[in-house]
Amino acid sequence: MRYHGSLGFPMPHLAVRRSIVAQARYLRVLLRRFRFTFLLLGGMWAGGSLLLWWLEAAEGTPIPLGQAFSATYFLMLGQPTLALPHGVALQALFMLLPPLAIVAVADGLVRFAFLFFARHRSDKEWFAVLAESLSDHIIICGAGRVGYRVLEQVARLGIHAVVIERREDAPFVAAIRQEGVPILVEDVRGTLALERANVRHARAVVCATDDDLANLNTALDARRLHPGIRIVMRLFDDDLVEKARTMLGVDAFSTSALAAPAIAVAALDPAICTSFEVGGVLRVVWEEEAGASLADRTVDRLRDQDDLLVLRIVHPDGSDATDPRGDVRVSAGDRLTLQATLDAYRRLRSPD
Repeated sequence: MRYHGSLGFPMPHLAVRRSIVAQARYLRVLLRRFRFTFLLLGGMWAGGSLLLWWLEAAEGTPIPLGQAFSATYFLMLGQPTLALPHGVALQALFMLLPPLAIVAVADGLVRFAFLFFARHRSDKEWFAVLAESLSDHIIICGAGRVGYRVLEQVARLGIHAVVIERREDAPFVAAIRQEGVPILVEDVRGTLALERANVRHARAVVCATDDDLANLNTALDARRLHPGIRIVMRLFDDDLVEKARTMLGVDAFSTSALAAPAIAVAALDPAICTSFEVGGVLRVVWEEEAGASLADRTVDRLRDQDDLLVLRIVHPDGSDATDPRGDVRVSAGDRLTLQATLDAYRRLRSPD
């Protein structure tokens, strides 16, 4: 799984390593899918070799066991290395084993070719192979703007994800597919969609479609298929959020409720980058150049005396420190990213 381009966060060597790991997973899944074919062919080879060795001895023309295995191998390929024997049992073995082996090989080749072409067409069957190769992944239902942004964050965290979207012409389907992220174009309200996404081995399901009913239906199906799975749901109806949390045991969020604090505070002061509530207390994040009121103070002092959390310092020379140590001293001209309550922000801006 690549996660390059607009989702491209891994460095090249990490991308190569992930690609190798992904190919190994795909190979393991394919081997598991074709295990019956391999077992059947192996059984034919071993059983036919032992039978040939025993029948040749019974006919008075014993051969070494190693030669029996070699002769049976070529016999299965339709290229016998031994002359046609006189015994009826041996003749039956020589006549029946090649077509049976060829039928088994042909069946495996046909199924492998189907998967090969399904991979290039991004068919459901290949999606199931990709999802089957994953575990502890996240299933994102909905490839709209919210789903795509969630996928970006999941990629930054280095967690594998699969996406389910019911519309082939959805805005981000092509971009997600180009990044090598498995995406299934199917109605998520159908149980098979979650099963193809390997929900039983997933760590979480994110219901991010633009249909509240579809999100609720998906949450119920996911809970039924994997009772302990974590479910995160996006809802438009604020009244459903608390009900979904208490009755379904899911993490439900209203996009309007999440956006409202940021929009309201941004309307009051454009210097604020974002805002959020913690325990009912509004906290804001902003950037500011260190002036006289902030210069020559340590990160610990700003936190303990001024209620300001320093998230990042960018020095005039271009170097920066994210989550700086407490003993780091702020200098005039440093560009700071700060977090504080709205009251602390106002005190800093209006010290009088």
